[in-house]
Amino acid sequence: MPISTKPRFLDRSTPPHILTLVMIAALPALSLNIFLPSLPSMARYFEVDYHLMQLSLSAYLAMTALVQLLIGPIADRFGRRPVLLAVTGIFIVTTVGAIFAPGYVSFMIFRMAQAAMAVGFVLSRAIVRDMVDQDRAASMIGYVTMGMSIVPMVGPVIGGALDEVFGWQASFVLLLVGGIGLYALIWRDLGETGGGQETSFLDQARQYPALFRSQRFWGYCLAAAFASGVFFAYLGGAPFVGTEIYHLDPALLGLYFGAPALGYMAGNFLSGVYTVRLGINRMMMLGALATLAAMAALAVLVAAGIDGPNVFFGFIVLIGLGNGLLLPSANAGMLSVRPALAASAAGIGGAILIGGGAALSALAGAVLTKETGPLPLVLLMLVAALLSLLAAWWVIIRARQIGQG
Repeated sequence: MPISTKPRFLDRSTPPHILTLVMIAALPALSLNIFLPSLPSMARYFEVDYHLMQLSLSAYLAMTALVQLLIGPIADRFGRRPVLLAVTGIFIVTTVGAIFAPGYVSFMIFRMAQAAMAVGFVLSRAIVRDMVDQDRAASMIGYVTMGMSIVPMVGPVIGGALDEVFGWQASFVLLLVGGIGLYALIWRDLGETGGGQETSFLDQARQYPALFRSQRFWGYCLAAAFASGVFFAYLGGAPFVGTEIYHLDPALLGLYFGAPALGYMAGNFLSGVYTVRLGINRMMMLGALATLAAMAALAVLVAAGIDGPNVFFGFIVLIGLGNGLLLPSANAGMLSVRPALAASAAGIGGAILIGGGAALSALAGAVLTKETGPLPLVLLMLVAALLSLLAAWWVIIRARQIGQG
């Protein structure tokens, strides 16, 4: 049941303010991409090949998927507040370790442990679903993600500038400051919304088959996973495309790298305004169509030799728009199939989303060479966009079959 108590900012006896939810989702997003313009310089610093350094993204995504898979039942059992405080503390400690890591292996150990903060992706959505009903949840998630979309837009820009002036460690110092600030904000503002459940983990597990048998749940998950897969393939390949093919310096690459956040912010805003009116399934389909159309157009242009940083990154803005339309509704849908398991559903869906993203990110890094140009990356993103559209289409068909479309 939605919570009737209205949030009061910095009052932990009430549900959290929307700003707190934005920050909970924003810090793991910042951790994901702020250092990406520094990957070439980090590879030189640790004296490893670029593709090994790129594992700090793809392996981090895989660890993020595992964290999200495990954290849902824990948060459903013990509540949202204590879990978020614990993982934010872990993030602070491991970020210090990453800053002072003496070598590549130790850096990667601390980097993987930083993935604990991915809990923020899961619980920011679960808390919204605790507070409001399905369509309002999609609208509120849209506003939350619109606010946090500023982070991936400015994160690489800041990271690239910090790298040029202070070196790659400066980005991780900024993450450390953010972690400390978020811990204080959670402590002061986040009242418990899940309340914890008296049932054991085994009792929760007995409810999973009903969730797993739902074709709509899998449709929502796969639509979100493949749409995000387009973006994660971009994350895995764009640093190479920008640096090795378009010869951009870190600061300029960081500026271009924020392109999808412009569209994502616009898509989130439109989701926040129109989802209650149109419903989550229609919004999801519109987002899938926008992403596929953008990727098809970019593929044609690149295949025809009409490319360059302005063309490549310009079309990525439209991919962000599609994701901004699709993801809030897909996330609200997967959480609404079994509301009592909201955090578990968010964790499972997030694990599928991030796991698929890790695979596509690694694949994007593997298929690119200077000789091929950006075309293999674009085609990989096009296939993911098509699969997202098919999953969204199946959700609509299935909803009509059971009388919910």
